[in-house]
Amino acid sequence: MDQSDGRRQRSEERELPGPDGGHVNMADVAQRAGVSIATVSRALRGLPGVSDRTRSRVLSTVEELDYVVSPAASSLRGATRRVAVVLPRLDSWFSSTMLATVEATLRQADLDVLLYQVSTEEKRTHFFRDLPTRRKVDAVVLITLPIRPEEEERLDLMGVEVVVAGFRLRDFPSVSVDDVAIGVAAVDHLVSLGHTRIGMIRTSDTDGARWASDLHRRTGYLDAMARHGLAHDPSLLVTAPYGVDAGAIGMEQLLDLDDPPTAVFCYSDDIAVAAETVARRRGLRVPEDVSLLGVDGNGLGALFDITTIDQHVGDQARAASAMVLDLLAGHDLGEQRLTLPTHLVVRGSTGPAPAHAAAGRNRP
Repeated sequence: MDQSDGRRQRSEERELPGPDGGHVNMADVAQRAGVSIATVSRALRGLPGVSDRTRSRVLSTVEELDYVVSPAASSLRGATRRVAVVLPRLDSWFSSTMLATVEATLRQADLDVLLYQVSTEEKRTHFFRDLPTRRKVDAVVLITLPIRPEEEERLDLMGVEVVVAGFRLRDFPSVSVDDVAIGVAAVDHLVSLGHTRIGMIRTSDTDGARWASDLHRRTGYLDAMARHGLAHDPSLLVTAPYGVDAGAIGMEQLLDLDDPPTAVFCYSDDIAVAAETVARRRGLRVPEDVSLLGVDGNGLGALFDITTIDQHVGDQARAASAMVLDLLAGHDLGEQRLTLPTHLVVRGSTGPAPAHAAAGRNRP
């Protein structure tokens, strides 16, 4: 064992004091090198956008402070042969489908998967606080997980590969779809059928987390409405708490309006199915009286004949898994931020706007 190997081993066995008597962290390295924390992160992970001179200064500072990101970073790749998959909840079709595909793909490569369901702010905080200390995985896959800036820094401190699936996060390798384009495509399809009063049902997490996909689909919806010259009516944009009844709650609100929509863009196929149930319960025909359009492309939507924008979740999961395998093998990624296509699948839940849009909409 040479001198540098011995130093690494000792640093793995103790907490190192920082310049102020605390523990060395990435902020200490950034301050000593005179660069930002983000620059330190990029330099340590070998990402582009850092000059050779700056990278050399960061690495020299790391050596000077005896700062080791983690044992995994100073040993052979794939040391534990474990990958952490972190997702907000298991009871959503998107998350469970992506998890199943990621797990199966990584298992075929002889990697074990550790699952972390962080459905509340407290659980997210616990995960980001403890995993860097435990240091028991080689890579982390984040599935549609909203995180705060300070939690992003903890990802840097883990010293392992990070892949983001279903959304984008800073400069981490990611696989996602264009959710703004999804909102635009939904409105374009409904407008092409003659609808001008188009509602949208969104959903929100119970602990107040903000979802990038939800915000982006809302942006696409609003942009497309404006592009078609349709005035924005705030009452047509409803948000229901996440759950199996989110679509039902949202549809009830829309149908109780004095002038209900003739078509509704739903955040997911699950929401569209629940919305259809409420519409039929209220005596309305789908699509003759109201058209419904969802997102995902799941089997439940197909069973209920829901027009959808298929985001090919399995393909996203397989692409994210391939990124993990390439990174652990030491391969350069051809594309750091991969955006996969989506496709409109027209089924029986969308049709021409009714001749008399307001007729019979508020029947009990």
